Order: sequence, then structure tokens, then C-alpha cells
Amino acid sequence: MKFSFTGRFQGYNRESFQKDFISGLIVGIIAIPLGMAFAIASGVKPEYGLYTTIVAGIIISLLGGSTFQIGGPTGAFIPILFAIVMQYGYENLLIAGFMAGVLLVIMGLFKLGKVMKFIPRPVIIGFTSGIAVTIFTGQIASFLGLHQLEKHENFMANMKELGIHMASTNSYSVGTALICLVFIILTPRLFPKVPGSLVGLLISTVVASLLYPDKVATIGSTYGAIPNSIPGIRMPSLSIEHMLYLIKPALVIAMLGGIESLLSAIVADGMTGTRHNSNRELIGQGIANMITPLFGGIPATGAIARTATNIKSGAASPLSGVIHGIVVFLVLFLFAPYASNIPLASMAPILMVVAWNMSERKEFAHILKTRTAESFVLVSTFLLTVFTDLTTAVEVGLVLSGIIFVKHMSVLLSTTKVLPDPSDNNKKVSAHMIHEQRNCPQISIYTVEGALFFGVANRFEKSIMDEIHNKPKVLLLKMSHVPYMDATGEAHLASIAKHLKKHGGVVIISEIQDQPRQLLKKTGLDEIIGQDHFFDQTGNAISFALNKLNHAQCLGCEHDAFRECQHLSRPRAIPVQPQLVHSSSLQVSD
Repeated sequence: MKFSFTGRFQGYNRESFQKDFISGLIVGIIAIPLGMAFAIASGVKPEYGLYTTIVAGIIISLLGGSTFQIGGPTGAFIPILFAIVMQYGYENLLIAGFMAGVLLVIMGLFKLGKVMKFIPRPVIIGFTSGIAVTIFTGQIASFLGLHQLEKHENFMANMKELGIHMASTNSYSVGTALICLVFIILTPRLFPKVPGSLVGLLISTVVASLLYPDKVATIGSTYGAIPNSIPGIRMPSLSIEHMLYLIKPALVIAMLGGIESLLSAIVADGMTGTRHNSNRELIGQGIANMITPLFGGIPATGAIARTATNIKSGAASPLSGVIHGIVVFLVLFLFAPYASNIPLASMAPILMVVAWNMSERKEFAHILKTRTAESFVLVSTFLLTVFTDLTTAVEVGLVLSGIIFVKHMSVLLSTTKVLPDPSDNNKKVSAHMIHEQRNCPQISIYTVEGALFFGVANRFEKSIMDEIHNKPKVLLLKMSHVPYMDATGEAHLASIAKHLKKHGGVVIISEIQDQPRQLLKKTGLDEIIGQDHFFDQTGNAISFALNKLNHAQCLGCEHDAFRECQHLSRPRAIPVQPQLVHSSSLQVSD
């Protein structure tokens, strides 16, 4: 993988830097409350979210494959990281994050970036909406100021916990949260360029500090004071046993990080008309996730909302992402002691709004309205994300999507018996030419349409074998509309060829496409069929087939399937010699 900065900074000038500085400043300010909120919701200290924003944000911008990508902690990671912290602990989360980084780099090096894009939309919408529900409900306790709640991994257990402690609602916390929420909603409408989350956080914190100090839980009272520096590098304690123990959470982090970052990059492409390098993006994300845990940071990925804000603010290059990280570092260095006074109730509305925005509610409703199999995949993935975990949800969603795809593709495959239509100027083969009085007993011609893969291969063979029980001399398969064949399809085609060969017949194939043709070469089936039995034009294939006829069997035949039949069926007719059969009169096309 070659990292060249020429294209990304080509034509860069002072005006470009000014744009990057302004956009980086705006996004950096927005990222501060989000970084702390995401960390708290993930079950770790708020400063870890800021460390992630600084380190990962700078590295992703420098090494990633998207010009405008902003990286850092995201809402999508919250349920995953919280579950890992609950089950494995914070230290092991860092190791799992490091391992996920290695996996992302490997995925990028093996050019799996494009593969990640093939995850079905209903699966993505389903788990994204499920994550949004988990985030939103997870903030109810802080919004209401409930205390002494026991945190669980299970959704229903957490809902039960809320119900048990609902009587301990703190009116001061509710008031603080509502003040923050109002400003989050109103600020973008009144002042579009001012980050509402920061305004809401500052005003609600000031109100709580002045009017009712010590009445609401704060970052300082819950997690202790936030240090105003980044910690030194700490190398993770890696061993084979440790890595095997954490491979599952590492895979989950890598998978979600890859999906989220590439989705964000696609959004950026759509907004700017640029094109990202998906494999380079995975490598950049991987390196960032390998380095960030060394400073105590949590896993990071591309942040869709912050990336969109970066673009809308006029970013000209990846330097805006670097500046955004520097801004967060300066704020941490200068104002960290004051952040300890922020009420947890002020953080809750920020995350609730994030959850609302990432819920994909319109897309969810749109897919649901179709009432198709995809709707079932959507709902299944959503419910499993909420009530079990993301890994199970995605696995089941992908399996269901695969089953639906196979079912749809199997319906599309058709094998139709045909004969040339003498009334057509182009000599097309047609199914309506087949009837009781017109059907050659020695030559069977079939058009095959659709992908020939494991889901339909058995039906393909059965449909052919059921029709050729009379063991024709020649089976001609016109495969111009077979774009893909897998090993199972090849095996069933081989079974047909061997069956005919055993009974003295031959298989002829015309107009086969490149992928199936290459597969037959690799497996050697083209040698079994015969290299000279493949034709680019069906007319030539029919001419070849006519020369394979048992002329004695043609005598007296009244089926009149081909134009040549009137000569071949006469009792005293001299058999048509190969050189007398003109392929030009039998050109066949679709």
C-alpha cells in the first residue's frame, strides 16, 4: 500500500489552510462533549474519549483513505464497548482494540474494503437502529438522576432496573437535562453554525453550578477530576492465551469499525463528489486503533455526523481533521479542571439526540413499508441487536439475507427447450416452435438463463435430465445469459455431460460467457465435453450438431424440426455431407 499525499494536497494554498482551520476548529469543539459522552456511556472515564478523539482523530485524517473523514469515538460503538468493559474489563478493552486495529490493517492489505460494502442495507439499518435504541434507553437513568442502579449487559435487565429505581427520580437532574436538550434543539435553528451540544452543555452546567450546586451528579463526583494531559505510552500485555481470549470482541470491534468508517467515507463522497480509497481507509483506521490504546483511548472509527459537519464547514483537505484533534488537545490542556463540574444529566440529552439522529427512522419505515423478505431481515436484525448482541444480530441478518438472495436467484434461473424459428429473419431460437409434431428426437436445444450456482444447480440438472430421458444424440446448451457458474453448478453440468457420453451422446455449448468458460477450463470439464464442442454462435453449433445425426434414424421422420430435415427424412435422399450444411443459414441470436 503506497501512501502518497500529492493528490490530497495538490494545489493547497493559504486559502485552503484557512478553510481547514475554521472547519477543524468547529468540529473540534463539537467533538469535545461527544468524546466525553461516548466514553461515559461506554462504561469508561470521560477523558478516555478525549484521548481517542485526539490520537485517533489525527492518525485517521493523515493515513486514512478519505479526504474529509473525521475519526474518533462514535455512538455505534457504545453498546459494544460497554458489553466488553462489563465482561472483560477496561484493560482488556484496550487490548481488544489493539487487536481490532491489527485485523483492520490486515483487511486493508488483503483489499477487503470493497467486500465490506456488500453488507445488505436492511442489516445495516437494523443494527444501527438497534444501537440507537440501546444508547437512548441507556441515558434515561442519567436524564432522570436515578442512582444506585446496577448496570447489566442485557437490555431487559436494564429496563427492569430502571423500573425499580424510578421512584428515586431527581427533579434537579431532570431540569438540568431539559435545559441542555432545549438548547441542543434550538441552537441549530437560531444559529446554524454554532454547535448546539456545546451550548447546551455549557449553559446547563452553569445553571446547575450556580442555582443548585451538589444537587446533581457530576463528572468529578462520579469519575474524579479530568487530567489536563495525555498519559504516557503503555504497551499492552499480549500473549497467545490473552489474544485467543479476546479474539471475539476484537473481531466485533474490527467489523463494526470497518463498516462504520466506510459508510462515513461513502457519505463524504456523496457530499463532495470525491472517491475514497476503501482499503487505505481500513489501514488508516487499523493503525489508529493500534496506537490509540497505547494512550488509554478506546476504539475509534469514522464519525458520520462530524465528517458531514467538517465538509459543511468548508474543509479543503485532511488537515482539518488534524486541526480538530489539536483543538481538542488544547481544550483538554487548558480547561480540563472545569470539565469536572459538568453534570451527568447534561451529557444524557447529547447522547439521546445522537441516538435519535442515528436511528435511521425514515429508512427503517421505508423498508418496513415494502413488506418484503427484506423487512423481515430488518426487524430480525433490529430486535436481536436490542435484546441479544450485535454479533448475533449481524450473523443472523447476513444468513437471512443470503437465504433470501438464493431464493430470489433460484427463481430467475430458467432452462427452456427451443428450436430455430424459420419465420424469423434472424433465425432466433424460440420455445413456441416446440410442439408434438415438431421436436427433433436426436437433437435437444436448451437456452439457459440465470446464474448457475449451488442454490439452483440441482434443479437445473433435474430439468434437463427429465427432458432427455429419450437420450438424444446431441444436447446443445445456449448459455449466453449465464453470467456466473460456481463449483456446484459445474458439478451438475459435468453429471449431465457424463450421462450423455455414457449413452453415446454429446454435449455442445454455445455463446458461453467468460467466467463460466474459465471455470470449465480450470476443472477440466471442457476437455470432457470436447474443446471443439464450444461455439461462439449458436447457428454454427446447430450446423455441427446436424453432422452428428444418425441419418438412418432420420429416414421417414416427420418432425421437420430443422430446415435440413426435409432432405434428411426422404427415404432415398443422400445424407447431407458436412460441407453442404451452411452455417450462414443457421445464424442464431437472442
